[in-house]
Amino acid sequence: MAEKSERSIKVVAENRKARFNYSIEDTIEAGIALSGTEVKSMRSGKTTIAESYADAKGSEVWLINANIPEYLQANRFNHEPKRARKLLLHRKEINRLIAAVDREGMTLIPLRLYFNARGRAKLLLAVAKGRKLHDKREAAKKRDWGREKGRLLRARG
Repeated sequence: MAEKSERSIKVVAENRKARFNYSIEDTIEAGIALSGTEVKSMRSGKTTIAESYADAKGSEVWLINANIPEYLQANRFNHEPKRARKLLLHRKEINRLIAAVDREGMTLIPLRLYFNARGRAKLLLAVAKGRKLHDKREAAKKRDWGREKGRLLRARG
């Protein structure tokens, strides 16, 4: 049986290609500073984070290029769909992320955008390193072999 906290999470957008294109080292949960129309639009489920990334500017971390479409019922109070959005993190977490990006050449990639059990918008952020083409091929080979091995073991009984 699933835990109660897992059941009440509503996933809005997921970056499924991130685990293929990047080698994920660490994940961290961050809040997002949103306007009211952005929250309403996110609840409709048309948000995309596939081409987005996070960047450290000064002593803050920002989500860049995430597409939250305009809310149709909002008139002049609507938001820009691809504006930069501030991520809400503790100072220690921000310093750790900035250090990883600067020193180790890592990238901050959003994996999942969701509403938690309390109804707050959260972003699962990954500290990742880009994969080369041969690394992607190797990962695909391992995945395929794992599937084939499972099939063979099930066939044998």
